[in-house]
Order: sequence, then structure tokens, then C-alpha cells
Amino acid sequence: MHLLTLADAEIYYELSGLGAPILFIQGVGVAGSGWRPQTDDLSADFACLAFDNRGLGRSRTTTTTAMLSIAQMADDALALLDAKNFAAAHVVGHSMGGVIAQQLALNAPNRVKSLSLLCTFSQGAEATRLTPSILWLGMRSRIGTRAMRRRAFLEMLFPPAYLAGRDSAALAASLEPLIGRDLAEQPPIVMQQLKALGAHDCSARLHELASIPTLVLAATHDPIARVEYGRRLAQLVPGSRYVEMPDASHGVTIQEPPAINRLLREHFRSAETIPH
Repeated sequence: MHLLTLADAEIYYELSGLGAPILFIQGVGVAGSGWRPQTDDLSADFACLAFDNRGLGRSRTTTTTAMLSIAQMADDALALLDAKNFAAAHVVGHSMGGVIAQQLALNAPNRVKSLSLLCTFSQGAEATRLTPSILWLGMRSRIGTRAMRRRAFLEMLFPPAYLAGRDSAALAASLEPLIGRDLAEQPPIVMQQLKALGAHDCSARLHELASIPTLVLAATHDPIARVEYGRRLAQLVPGSRYVEMPDASHGVTIQEPPAINRLLREHFRSAETIPH
């Protein structure tokens, strides 16, 4: 196992490939393995570093005194770059991971070659806003039979057209190695992650990221990171590029790996040509 030992946590990580480094940061309740549709491909050209956020998967906290925060998780991400002696990296974040990536870039802009902010937010409170549809999905992901809970999780990730005609049980089983758990289960850290996300807001500082090449991607059918959140984020980061995936939802990185990986490659290569 690859573990980074910190004062109050052990962070599990995976590193694959050679080349310019990419740091991948995951969202609420998803292990670093959720990036495999990207790292399995991009590791042919880049050094891909993905990890489990503290308290999730194979990472753990070693103290119960500190309250979980986005700032703390951004510090974890920076510590990983330090541990691998990466002077700077392309940073990719999905959902909560995108918020962590923003904070990391604000804390250490010289360590970030580019930002890719996928299905994410300019304000953490957007992610925890309880619209009727999200409240219903959230309830269904926590109550009922295991099959019902798995189906609700799938509906958070994929649009109806993608799920139509698919075997929900088989799809949920295929996602277990990526998500890092049975989709019917909710790790205890999830509620702490949501609380940390809801309390975080660095939107007033996002103009400071103007010098970092930034890609903002939203998915048309995303019930969590709604397209208006993505558009707002792109407006707040000067010079950012906004892309909207028309037939996808929150799980776009899993649903559309070829399209996502192509966009990321283009973004990284474009950023490499910009003097830093």
C-alpha cells in the first residue's frame, strides 16, 4: 500500500505513468479509484496521482479532535505533491474535489500548472442545497432495500436516457471497484464531507486564479452540480474555458471517459505551452 503519513491522518494514494504530473481529487464519498477511467488512459502520457480523501476508503484520520474542512483536505493534496517531489501539477477535481482544487490553487498557485474543475461549484453551499429532487434522491439512497438504494445512487450519476434499458444491478456492481464501496452503503465520513463542503466559500477570491489555465466542465442533466453553477464558476475565474456535456450527468467522468480524457489532454497540452 502507498500511504502518506501526516500528523493527523494517513492518506492512501496511487501513482501510475510517467510524464508531467496530474493530481486527481475526488468528491463526496468516492475513493480515488473513481478516477481509473481517466488514469488508465492518461497514464500513457502523464504521471497520474490519485488518492482517497482522509477518512474514506484506505485513508484514515488518526485523531478525532479536528473538524473536517475543505482547507484541511487541500493541505492533504499539497502534502502529496510535496511527498512525490512534484514542483507543480495539473490539478483535476470533481464535485467536492473541484472545490478542494480551487482552495489548493489559491493556497499555492505556483504549484498548479492548470485547473480542471468538473461538475463542481463556486460555493460549497450550492452542493448541499436541498431542492425537492435532491432531497428525494438523497432519501432514496439511504432508505429502502439495498437494490433501491443502489438505483437511487445511479440516478445521481447518470441521466435517464443512459439508464434506460440497462441492468441496474449489473451496473451498480461494475461501479463498486471505482466508487470504492457497495453503492447501497454510506460511509460515516460522507456527512462530515458534506458539512465541510457546505461551510466552504472561496468564491470572492476566484479572480486570483486568472493566471492559471482553467477548464470548467458541467453536465446538462446533473442534479447536483447544476449547469448554472458551472456557468457561474466559469464567470468567476477570469479567462477560464467553459464546456457543457449535453447527454451526461454528475458521473460524466465514468459515463464519457473518451470525451473527458480528450478534453483533459487538450487542456494540459495547451497549458504546457503557457510560460509560468
